[in-house]
Amino acid sequence: MKTSLEDISSVKKKLLIEIESPQVDKKIDKAYRELAIKSRIPGFRPGKAPRKILESRFANQVAEDVTMDLINESFPKAIEEAEVLPLGMPLVEKNSLKQGENFNYSAVIEVRPQFEVRNYLGIEVEKEICNVTEEDVRERLDQIRNNNGKLTAIEVDRPIQEDDYVVLEYEGYQGGRPLDGINSPNLLLKVGSNDFHPKFEEALIGLHKNSETEIRVDFEDTYHNPLLRGKSVDFRVKALDIKEMLLPELNDDLARSLGADFKDLEDLKQKVRETIVSQEEKRIDSELKQRLLQNISVSVDFEFPQVLVESEIARAVENIKQNLQRNGADLEKVGLSEERIRKDFRPASEKRVKQGLILSEIAKQDRITLDEGDLQEGFRELALTTGQDPERLRKYYEARGMIDSLKENMLEEKTLNYLVEHANITEVEKGALSQSSGSDKEDH
Repeated sequence: MKTSLEDISSVKKKLLIEIESPQVDKKIDKAYRELAIKSRIPGFRPGKAPRKILESRFANQVAEDVTMDLINESFPKAIEEAEVLPLGMPLVEKNSLKQGENFNYSAVIEVRPQFEVRNYLGIEVEKEICNVTEEDVRERLDQIRNNNGKLTAIEVDRPIQEDDYVVLEYEGYQGGRPLDGINSPNLLLKVGSNDFHPKFEEALIGLHKNSETEIRVDFEDTYHNPLLRGKSVDFRVKALDIKEMLLPELNDDLARSLGADFKDLEDLKQKVRETIVSQEEKRIDSELKQRLLQNISVSVDFEFPQVLVESEIARAVENIKQNLQRNGADLEKVGLSEERIRKDFRPASEKRVKQGLILSEIAKQDRITLDEGDLQEGFRELALTTGQDPERLRKYYEARGMIDSLKENMLEEKTLNYLVEHANITEVEKGALSQSSGSDKEDH
């Protein structure tokens, strides 16, 4: 077997493979011998049918089977000889297979780009100070009150007010025709929440229970629901019921009713503060690492292997589909196309691929690796977030071939931690970075 490698680009290569005729002939002869035994040819006992008869009936099938066998056997050896590691499946172009002749085929593959990352230690980066205020705690406690409130029908005959919860029957029309998917027999909506549309909700104020009205709304081009985005829609609305949210008192009884062994309100406040601090520390750490990685990435340039970019895009599309499916919808129902999603997610996917390759290269350059202890710790942390047994999680990952993906994510995180340890970090007040990043977005 002869192999040679041609450069198409820095990440795309063409592998040329030639298999000598004696090996080709040997494969073809073996295929016909096995075929003679298996096939049933009228007038001939098994294994006794002449080769010419078999060729007249099965030549195309034999050529296809032998071609695939030759490629499957030779390709792993060819990439080993060429010292390349393909990313994804190769694009194979093959010549026709003929007895007595060499067999040639080529495989276009993508490989990891070759580049070097420099000056990544001691990078200057800013980090928010973790500052949780009493107001933050109060807001979270208010959320807990709201989550434990009870909706109660308003018995007195009065009009709808802001902050009321109303049960609506509605249908949307455009040009006198009903819009598919824009209707509900019992929508629960908090007036003034702007969950539907400010103009729609304002028009509800003053209506009484069982009263009907028509509301016209001109939806913005940026409206979140693609079925309504940029449209002028007429709604026929009936107020079926008006409710108010009765909130519990923020006291020891509420704290104890939440479970989790809360002793009193002060105990609840302490746990709430600890939770907010933990969440803030994780957010700050994540944003710090993203800024640090961005500072390193800006000075590194290389070609992206498209197979990795497409894999990232496919993952994003699949996540969207699954989220919609869980809510009883699909792309068509919400007015999205896979082509549009793929286009929208390409820049973010390219960024993710670039940063992943940079982290991988830094790990390689500085010999950052994972050991068994790292893997065990990774499963312990995963168990804490999922509430499952670490060993059971490990068996689950092993059974589904997910260990390599987990290791890749863990190595990235270990490398990021290494970069943070060696970074030149300046602490700034909470909110300062979001304000400056907003200014940067406007400038660009």
